Amino acid sequence: MALIPAYRKDNDLLKEIGNAVHDPGQFDIWWLGQSGYLLHWNGKKLLIDPYLSDSLTQKYAATDKPHVRLSEQVISPELLSDISIISSSHNHTDHLDAATLKPLLKNNPEVHFIIPEANRRFVAERTGCLPAFPTGLNDGQSFEHAGFTFHGMPAKHNEVERDAHGHCRYMGYVITFGPFAVYHSGDSLWMDELPALLQPYHLDLALLPINGNKPERRVAGNLDPAEAAALAKMAGAACVIPCHYDMFAFNTADPADFEKACRVLKQPYKVLRHGECYSLKKSLE
Repeated sequence: MALIPAYRKDNDLLKEIGNAVHDPGQFDIWWLGQSGYLLHWNGKKLLIDPYLSDSLTQKYAATDKPHVRLSEQVISPELLSDISIISSSHNHTDHLDAATLKPLLKNNPEVHFIIPEANRRFVAERTGCLPAFPTGLNDGQSFEHAGFTFHGMPAKHNEVERDAHGHCRYMGYVITFGPFAVYHSGDSLWMDELPALLQPYHLDLALLPINGNKPERRVAGNLDPAEAAALAKMAGAACVIPCHYDMFAFNTADPADFEKACRVLKQPYKVLRHGECYSLKKSLE
């Protein structure tokens, strides 16, 4: 089966990222596949939940749950440099991938690595970093670096799971920078409290999974297309981009269902292809 081709990849993608304008009134964000994004603003770059390898396909190749890849990999992690922040929302490999993160951490020694505090020991063991290296957050906590502030949000995958200290193991982040606010939910089911938690940020963009929750897949679930559209609408997001589909054959969704749900709700949206950019510009006057 032929892989779904990337919209832009490898050196062409790297060139486009390198040509992004250094303007505090504009940000650019590229979908890297699954729930991974690269965001550029004012000369700074951050990576959100990058999965840039075939580690899961290799791991499960000879099992009864093969992770057959659907789409091309957009870029090798070894090519990404000058990254200010990398974030991980939880410990599942498509959000915390050693094959992706080890070269990224090696090539970006000054990077800040943001994780759920509950996962610190696991993250250190998987990535080979020192336990004290990552910046750990809990829901309700914030951290600022390089002009970006990460605000911790709870996530339900499939439960709101906490460690013995009350720290969330699954999280989302609202990222505020300049005049902008972007929400990346991580992996999560519907939570009644989320819209009220998100509304005060006046989100310019929400990045939400749409692959749904199907127990027969034997993996934790997510919002389905209608729920993702509804969450964006109730949270007041100016735009929503879907993710967590078109990576593995057993765990995907049809973005056309998401588009239909957004149109019914009159919720602005954008569907990206892997390696495609979404840009937003605001007047600073």
